[in-house]
Amino acid sequence: MSQINIENIIINVTKKNIKNLHLTVHPPEGEVKISAPLHLDDETIRAFVISKLNWIKKKQEKFKNQPRQSESQFITGETHYYQGKSYLLNVIEDPKKQKVEIRNNTYLDLYVKKGSDINKRKQTLINWYRNQLKSQIPAIIRKWEKIMKVEVKEWGVKRMKTKWGTCNIQAQRIWLNLELIKTPEHCIEYVIVHEMTHFFERYHNAKFKQLMDHFLPHWPEYKQELNQTRLELYK
Repeated sequence: MSQINIENIIINVTKKNIKNLHLTVHPPEGEVKISAPLHLDDETIRAFVISKLNWIKKKQEKFKNQPRQSESQFITGETHYYQGKSYLLNVIEDPKKQKVEIRNNTYLDLYVKKGSDINKRKQTLINWYRNQLKSQIPAIIRKWEKIMKVEVKEWGVKRMKTKWGTCNIQAQRIWLNLELIKTPEHCIEYVIVHEMTHFFERYHNAKFKQLMDHFLPHWPEYKQELNQTRLELYK
């Protein structure tokens, strides 16, 4: 990977075996990345970026102006998210097993041992998020395997800074971002279908969009909803 600097904007450039240039701006800081075909020279890439400078600046300004959550302390009264809804955290000291429970569709009751520090509270909540997401994924995959007539041979959940999901086409394996558990279920389903569609088409080209239109007609709405969601990873 190399970098170019245009008007104090750093662009990370990666050359790949692809046909077209692909420019992206990533939250939360507006990091700029470009994937370029192997045969393109630096001047051609630079000229392309210059032609997109206004678009880049608008995207960066949008991310800059989005409200950001203060760093979580995992104390009673904080707001945390689950399945697209906000909940108030309620920390309860309990000598028994640490756990998380939803109460009255309003509270996330976080049971922790007396004296638990911020890291233990955070890990307890993260573990709960992970278990919740993992419990939902298999049914969604089975549903879409039947519809799309393709098999997901392996899947997993991990924390990612800039992507909601990734896939390995040869291995027919998909990875999903743990942060998806904070979004509505239809967003989780959209990302799974998106990654499974890559089994048919590697690139985000016209064919890929046609397949997505066929499988999930409302996918542009779900994509926009996710694009407006900040990836707020716990530090």
